[in-house]
Amino acid sequence: MGDLIVGISDLKVSCNPGDVLVTYALGSCICVAIYDPKVKVGGLLHFMLPDSSLDAVKAKETPGMFADTGIPILFKSCYAYGAEKNRMIVKVAGGASILDDTNYFRIGQKNITAMRKIFWRNNVMTDGEDTGKNFNRTVRLELETGKCILKSSDGTVREL
Repeated sequence: MGDLIVGISDLKVSCNPGDVLVTYALGSCICVAIYDPKVKVGGLLHFMLPDSSLDAVKAKETPGMFADTGIPILFKSCYAYGAEKNRMIVKVAGGASILDDTNYFRIGQKNITAMRKIFWRNNVMTDGEDTGKNFNRTVRLELETGKCILKSSDGTVREL
């Protein structure tokens, strides 16, 4: 019971109502938070890059690094605990342009686009989103209540 930290290229799933899933300092990375209120199962993914074809070996070793490998594993892991897709509440944050002031590499935008394409192909709608812009975010998912709390680098805290 307590905080379960989700690092970069990581994902965690829990069915313990006392747990809080947390990921810190989302820049161009994206957090996908999913929650089934009926069974109180939730998961958090912190992915870095849009497409596993960039590095197939890395994708096999660390599937949470990429949108196209991490998102399916996140959902399937929640299903293993009794969650159902039609009950899932889906919230996303991140995809900022932090270090890339000229927006040359557009990693944040590419991550957002990849995530949206995966959701669209799988008929997944988001219930809350805070993406883009140019600041870091921290996300907390409380499994008891399903609240998804977003803290911005400027100190703003709100429910997503």
